[in-house]
Amino acid sequence: MSEIPRGRSETHGGDAHTLRFLLDLPHPQVAVWAAVATPEGLPQWLCEADPLEPRLGGRVTLRWLNGGPEVSGQVTAWDPEVVAEYTVGPPHGRIRFHLEPGAGGGATVLRFTNAVRCPQEEKLDLLAGWHDHFERLAQALDHRPTDWRLWSAERWQELRDLYEQDEAPWPRWVP
Repeated sequence: MSEIPRGRSETHGGDAHTLRFLLDLPHPQVAVWAAVATPEGLPQWLCEADPLEPRLGGRVTLRWLNGGPEVSGQVTAWDPEVVAEYTVGPPHGRIRFHLEPGAGGGATVLRFTNAVRCPQEEKLDLLAGWHDHFERLAQALDHRPTDWRLWSAERWQELRDLYEQDEAPWPRWVP
């Protein structure tokens, strides 16, 4: 699969989902913060952010560079080098990056949460999309930013198929 652990999800009330990823990144917290919370870092692996007002209540507009939607909203949590949270329109909802020191000096743990309202099928699309983007984050932190002109949906589809298999019901055993 990849070095990025699979994301998990919780469903509440049918269409409210919380997607979670936990990443151990061998990079300093300041570098990971720059990647998830600055207009210069975000396009290297996720999207353009213009505007991104780095403060609680600040405006944010995210433009996905792989053909995804443009969404606008607010910065709903901001603790420099620790928490960046953006609440934007559908389909992305509340996007939260929480950073903490990792094991050994110079590593970072990224706890990612995405709270969304959407049908089950779209939840799987989002899990695959975030997984793909976190693979790109790891590459960007290794000084290999994404060239969005070369993006294709093939990797996303592979991941989507894997997440769909995770959701498939187990066969029932008949005695």
